[in-house]
Amino acid sequence: MAENNKKHPVITWILLAVGWLSVVLGVIGIFLPLLPTTPFLLLAAACFVRSSPRFYQWLVEHPKLGKYVLHYLNGEGIPMRAKVIAIGMIWVTMSISAWLVVPVIWGKLTLLAIGLSVSIYIYRQPTATD
Repeated sequence: MAENNKKHPVITWILLAVGWLSVVLGVIGIFLPLLPTTPFLLLAAACFVRSSPRFYQWLVEHPKLGKYVLHYLNGEGIPMRAKVIAIGMIWVTMSISAWLVVPVIWGKLTLLAIGLSVSIYIYRQPTATD
């Protein structure tokens, strides 16, 4: 049986919805370190490449988000400036949250463990050169 290159319209709409939700969550993740930015933007790119070439082009050509997605997809890594800002923001917000917001010690330790884990992950990514 020949493979049909047309996707079912419902699948296309689901991919578009998941793609845009991922873009929104990725942008929110820029400001909330507990919410990861790059995985959501990569999910958006994967959804858009399967549902809308126009939205995929918009994402990868976006003046702020596009270069990070392309660097990551090409295996070039994350620019040093982005790494420093991301790790710095993680520790500022995690420290404030652990000190002022979370009342129980296991919650504080969990926040600090998450911050350490994400920081190590970001640090271990290749560093892109601009």
